[in-house]
Parts: sequence; C-alpha cells; structure tokens
Amino acid sequence: MTKFTEDVLEIIKMIPRGKVMTYGQIAVLANNPRGARQVSRILHSMSSKHNLPWHRVINSKGTISLTGEPGYVQAEMLSSEGINVIDKKIDLKKHLFKLL
Repeated sequence: MTKFTEDVLEIIKMIPRGKVMTYGQIAVLANNPRGARQVSRILHSMSSKHNLPWHRVINSKGTISLTGEPGYVQAEMLSSEGINVIDKKIDLKKHLFKLL
C-alpha cells in the first residue's frame, strides 16, 4: 500500500459524524493535490475492508456524486447524522470538516 493510500485511509477515518470532506480536500491533505480521483478509487475499493465512513466524502461542489440507489443511501446516511441534504446538496459552510 502506498503512503498516499495509507494517508487517505487515515484522513477518512477521522471525519466525525455530522461532518463531510471533499475528495479534493482529502487529496491535498494526503500530499497529492491532483489526486481527487484516486481518493474516489480508494473509497470504492477499500471502504468495506477498512470500515470507512465513505458516505461522509462528497464532491467539491458540496453534492453527492453517486447516482441511483447508492446516492440515495448516502443521502439517507448523512441525514441520519444530522446533515440536511437537499437535492443531493450539503451546506459546506456548516458541515465541512477541516483538519488544518
């Protein structure tokens, strides 16, 4: 496993209930500012194995990227944590988690 992957996993595990982070934000913190798509691939392939709170990662526009049933599940999971999701959009001013 690469250092980037290890860092991404650790960052995602730190996102608390009721907060979200963006793919790009995680990539920057893991020292790869252009690695947002890699973050997405890591989430897709390792969420179950590492018990990641995958639903707390959204795109830079503050919206859920997943479509269909997975997007609905993500919205429901975020709502259950007190995050108001309207038309797949989350208020980043209120719910964005900042490590630094």
